[in-house]
Amino acid sequence: MTTPEVVELTPDETHPLRLAVLRFDTPTKEVVFPEDTWPGAVHLGLRLDGELVATSSWVPRPAPTSGADEEGPAVQLRGMATARHLQGGGWGGVLLEAGCARHAADGRALVWARARDNALAFYLRHGFQVEGDGFVDEHTQLPHHLIVRRLT
Repeated sequence: MTTPEVVELTPDETHPLRLAVLRFDTPTKEVVFPEDTWPGAVHLGLRLDGELVATSSWVPRPAPTSGADEEGPAVQLRGMATARHLQGGGWGGVLLEAGCARHAADGRALVWARARDNALAFYLRHGFQVEGDGFVDEHTQLPHHLIVRRLT
């Protein structure tokens, strides 16, 4: 059995998986997010046998949900990507839970994201809730929903 290793990454190290997973079927091929270099931004990856197979980016940022300010500091999850040939195997969940645990320990009360509709079941299995109506993302042209998970 392969032991997964959660590691910190540079923004550039997230780009190949972002392109292969998040941009393969979209009109944009842009994989650099303006928030990648914001103060406090953290990029986490999951390695299996030394190979980077999943990435996620975590940006301290208030949630755009009603009442979120009263809940405490929030972090936005961006660029969550698991290698397509490994999706459904639980590896993305390992990385997501590690990121949530890290940010809960750092005092974050809430994680939020703009999730693709085709990934909603994954996030719901990991304790996220859908907030509000769906929308079409302007960059990817794919349907999304705002999702939140309370950490405290």
